[in-house]
Amino acid sequence: MPIMKEFSYEEIEAATGGFAAKNVVGKGSHGCVYRTRLRVGTGRKALTVAVKRASHPQGEAKLANEIAVLAAARHLPGVVTLLGVVAPPPGKSSSPPLLVMELMPNGSLHDLLHRSPRPPPWPRRVELALDVARALRALHGAAPRVIIHRDVKTANLLLGRDGRARLADFSLAVRVPASGAPAPAPAGTMGYLDPSYTEPGRLGPESDVFSFGVVLLEIVSGRKVMDMNASPSSIVAWAVPLIRAGLARQVFDGRVAGPPPGGIAEAAIARVLDVAARCVSGAVEQRPTMSEVASELRGALESAGWHRRRGMHAVERVYRRVVSWGTRVRAKTTTRRSKVECTELSSGSSEGSSSRADSCPTPSSRSNTIRLTR
Repeated sequence: MPIMKEFSYEEIEAATGGFAAKNVVGKGSHGCVYRTRLRVGTGRKALTVAVKRASHPQGEAKLANEIAVLAAARHLPGVVTLLGVVAPPPGKSSSPPLLVMELMPNGSLHDLLHRSPRPPPWPRRVELALDVARALRALHGAAPRVIIHRDVKTANLLLGRDGRARLADFSLAVRVPASGAPAPAPAGTMGYLDPSYTEPGRLGPESDVFSFGVVLLEIVSGRKVMDMNASPSSIVAWAVPLIRAGLARQVFDGRVAGPPPGGIAEAAIARVLDVAARCVSGAVEQRPTMSEVASELRGALESAGWHRRRGMHAVERVYRRVVSWGTRVRAKTTTRRSKVECTELSSGSSEGSSSRADSCPTPSSRSNTIRLTR
């Protein structure tokens, strides 16, 4: 892992072309993410990285929190890597913080499930779920203070160059405060938010477990977490009764071939759904720990004979290359046809950009991100 360093503001400003719009790869609720190249680590190797910059005072506070949490979690597996922070320019100690992090070039799990023309096969889905479960297990076991993410969702689960999933966007994350210290007001994203987390005193790892259970239901079903065109609209209200009634197969994503009935693959996926149902239990004390969840998911992979693949699934690699090629062709065609250059970035920029970094939710994700206070 590269050694975290402190970059100068001037270095980042120059590398991003003065934070030029052409280098923006994502726009979130509290800032922008830029793609650039910087020399990182002891060998000063040039890497393509993501730089996050706050766009308003509230965003500055969230970004400062993200920097602090990522610095505490950067040795943990499955977490997007913090590469450095940016020192304010001389005489401007109040300048907004900047965060330099690992670039995640293959979009988010949300993109893979809902936007890819070729949805991932069953083994790949369970592998990615296991990646995230292990990351959360590490956060909840962090010492000396447990880290709770508070916004676990597929848009915040990013795919690296190796095809592995990493947990990102720690703007709402907290390190569990010492006894007697004030806890933050409840926060999260509609559909993933634990309904039992209604006041600061209810904050605990169990809330992340609930959100991860929702993610598992989304991974297996391919259904949106909140679908206003469906009844019931909540994925939890729709899937859990089917699972408990022994009708787990009705939850399987119909866009991919279902496993043979009665086979070991079907049993493995049903096992994943059983874990999901336990995670979203209304009784907090009945929810498993993330250690138990990771163990169950590993067992599901092994029982079906699915072994983790090294790197990205072949179908995904081909898809990414085709998309990249198509983008270059369209760009060249547009350049030949018109001399008009667009310098404005639409607010609809998606976290699914090929250069997706933390905290760049889709418009729908942004509109659903809420903060609850009492």
